[in-house]
Amino acid sequence: MAKHDPDLSLLFHALSDPTRRAMLERLAQGPAAVTELAGPSGLRLPTILRHLSVLEGAGLITTAKDGRVRSCVLVPQALAPMQHWLDEQRTLWESRLDRLDDYVTRLMKERAR
Repeated sequence: MAKHDPDLSLLFHALSDPTRRAMLERLAQGPAAVTELAGPSGLRLPTILRHLSVLEGAGLITTAKDGRVRSCVLVPQALAPMQHWLDEQRTLWESRLDRLDDYVTRLMKERAR
């Protein structure tokens, strides 16, 4: 079994909430102010800031303050560890399913005789 990767856990945790996923979808279009990210959710600013803190803690976004405006930017390369893990899992399970398919096919041929 693979070692527990805390960074991977942070990424999955950050993506586990639909509000945070919606924020990331918006940021995929380009940088946005916190107030712009808050608008569609209908949530209060302190709640939005907590969500942004989780995303920033996972390395998925960076924030910068210019005067009174805090802007957020997506960091797409932060998803690479998750993509790598998912690719490994896909390879592992495809291999297992291929072996199971071979086994079931062999059993069916033996029973047909």
